[in-house]
Amino acid sequence: MRGFMVAGNWKMNNTTKEAVLLARSIKDATPQVAGGDVVLAPPFTSLAAVNEIIKGSPVKLAAQNIFYEDKGAYTGEISPAMLKDAGCTYVIIGHSERRKYFHETDEAVNLKTKKSLSAGLKPIICVGETEDERTKQITEFVVGIQVKKALIGIESLDDVVIAYEPVWAIGTGKNATPMEAEEVHHFIRSVVGEKYSDAAGNVRILYGGSVTAENAGELMAMENIDGALVGGASLKSESFVAIIKSAMEKTR
Repeated sequence: MRGFMVAGNWKMNNTTKEAVLLARSIKDATPQVAGGDVVLAPPFTSLAAVNEIIKGSPVKLAAQNIFYEDKGAYTGEISPAMLKDAGCTYVIIGHSERRKYFHETDEAVNLKTKKSLSAGLKPIICVGETEDERTKQITEFVVGIQVKKALIGIESLDDVVIAYEPVWAIGTGKNATPMEAEEVHHFIRSVVGEKYSDAAGNVRILYGGSVTAENAGELMAMENIDGALVGGASLKSESFVAIIKSAMEKTR
């Protein structure tokens, strides 16, 4: 059985003091995790401090971005070695906000994915369509290209997580129905299976896009939805822990 994952993407929120308080609250309230992973992705400035709080607990640390070079004159970027030094196990790559505001391309996502894996970091690769693309009924075309390009040159998916985040649902209060999300997750798994036939059934695929404590249970009851990449609801311990508990039900 695929293990679940619930990852909290805090985006550009929380000072280091606020991040420490939230991380401690989540760690203390999270049940003993069995059969899955709980991950926190604070801003870069809080990575090391949050790592000190969660060290020795089931909660793991992720970064929100990475650069695809080891070092050099890349002002404002952060290297794999820096992330590992701060305590990261995972890194989010290709989030729609990176694609939209910073013009991150499929090619850049691929470079970042390969660099993460070679450095021993586990990528959470984000894919998803805009509202216009869904209206035009080209969701599978768009998402299929994003998945295929992200995985070019990747030999093994053992450490790869994919997150389907419909752009129209991120931070809008809208979310795909459980069946809509399941259809795309099933499609992503079939795309993966075209190249990685042995891994398609094992790769974890998360849903992201206005996930809340109220809708998490229905979403994660779907066969191909293995967890959630959570935005706003991860900024409050109560709602995030409730989502974790919903995910844990899937493994029982």
